[in-house]
Amino acid sequence: MTVKLPVKVNREHVRPVQAPDANCVARPPALETTAPPEISVGHRLRGLRDERDLSIRALAGKCGLAMNTLSLIENGRTSPSVSTLQRIARGLDVPITAFFETEGPKNNIAHLKAGQRPRALIAHGVLEDLGAGLTDHAVEPFLVTLEPLAGSGSQVCAHTGYEFVYCLEGRLLYTIEQCAYLLEPGDSLLFESHLPHRWQNVGETQSRNLLAMYPTDARDRPTEQHFSERE
Repeated sequence: MTVKLPVKVNREHVRPVQAPDANCVARPPALETTAPPEISVGHRLRGLRDERDLSIRALAGKCGLAMNTLSLIENGRTSPSVSTLQRIARGLDVPITAFFETEGPKNNIAHLKAGQRPRALIAHGVLEDLGAGLTDHAVEPFLVTLEPLAGSGSQVCAHTGYEFVYCLEGRLLYTIEQCAYLLEPGDSLLFESHLPHRWQNVGETQSRNLLAMYPTDARDRPTEQHFSERE
């Protein structure tokens, strides 16, 4: 027979459950109905050039482009190819991701709704910055949309740190040290990015992939290697 004894509760040791601090509850911004913000490369180019007190002539000499080309880009009358954007970035001594930066406040948390992340057209698709607004951009996360047969070119990429890719849609082929790795929806790949590698959308439709690069050397610019037009 089981005997149930009364339980005496010492109320001095009972602590009331506290409600969460209202200031610590993450509240997502209101849903956006507008399209994702498009990056104005011309506006960013002019701002970066002015910050360095460079004339169009001086910048043209540093990056090996015609002054008229730079003027057309700054005035929004033409869009640069990725290879041209890379040459401009080198002339300004900035990573290509500098063209994604907006004038919004920086923070140690990057919480972006689908309609808020900056996006830029590249020669073979669309590049969306998933870490926009973060103060320390040590990790470079992107959503990459690639047209069929688009790739990184015949030359291989190699940089410090690590690289992670997760396939959302389509078929993406990574070649690492002559070994091929086919990524289909749900597949992932993580590797030491000093290993020579290249990639290509081998499907007949667009591919969408999450790409995160973590260079261990601050001087590395892996984005330039991945998204430049090279033969």
